Order: sequence, then structure tokens, then C-alpha cells
Amino acid sequence: MLIREIKLADAERFVNLIKQVENESKFMLFESGERRITPEEQVKRIEVMRKSENSTILIAEEENQLIGYLIAIGGNAKRNQHSVYLVIGILIQYRGLGVGTKLFEQLEKWAKDQNVHRLELTVVTRNEAGLRLYKKMGFDIEGTKKHSLYIEGNFVDEYYMSKIL
Repeated sequence: MLIREIKLADAERFVNLIKQVENESKFMLFESGERRITPEEQVKRIEVMRKSENSTILIAEEENQLIGYLIAIGGNAKRNQHSVYLVIGILIQYRGLGVGTKLFEQLEKWAKDQNVHRLELTVVTRNEAGLRLYKKMGFDIEGTKKHSLYIEGNFVDEYYMSKIL
């Protein structure tokens, strides 16, 4: 498995990966089929992120197939540029095989090189696999975001989680 920063040439495969992950997961922000982004729009987003010193997209690749991603979105003000918000997604057949761990390990190397001090994310409280991964990687729960999402006819809570580097 290869973990690397995204390239412009990955845009179409990346769009397809995101859509597939959202189709397979109950815990992503966008529901299956809800995301509307073209490969051309994704190229522009990748270009913007590559110009930023505190944002990146890491992808996991296996036999020339994209199998997972970790997006780091850095703060854009002086007061929060030390902090990045994270979004992770892994294809269902690769979950539990160490892909998330490898993505986070690579992200931490990148973050230290970029002088990022704080990693943060939100996770649905009943996403047990996600919680296990984040705790394993050193994230702590900071609080609960009550009724933050509406999933399958129910309001659900999310945890705010962070890791200080």
C-alpha cells in the first residue's frame, strides 16, 4: 500500500472514491448520491489546497486503485492556521486493515513539517470503528455536538475530537 499526497491527475479517481465511500458509509456528512462535484471542479480544489501550506489531501493506493483518503483543511486566519480539520474515508473492503493508521501516521509527518499544532475532527458518537481508530491515534474527545446530524430519520450526536502535536 502506498500513502501519498494527491496529484491533479488523481482528480477523477478521487471523486469516484469519495462517492463510493459515501455510498458505503452511514456516518459521512453527505448521503449516497448527494455530492455533486465534477472531476474538473476537483482539479481546482486540489490546486487550491496544494497552494496552501496547511492543507493537503493524502490518498491510500493499492495496485493502482485509490482505497482511502485523509483530507486536512487548515485554518485560514492567523489565529487558527496552526490547526487543521480532518475528514477520512476508506473503502469498506479495506476498513480494519491498517489503512486509516497509515494515513494518520503520514499526516502527522506532514503536519510536523508544516508546523501544524492541532488536529481536529468530528465523529458520529455511534461510529465505533471510527472512534477506536481516532483514540488509537491519540485523539481525545473534547465535547459533544448534540443533534448535529440527521441520519435515517434520527438526530444523532457527534464528538469533537482533537490531538495536539
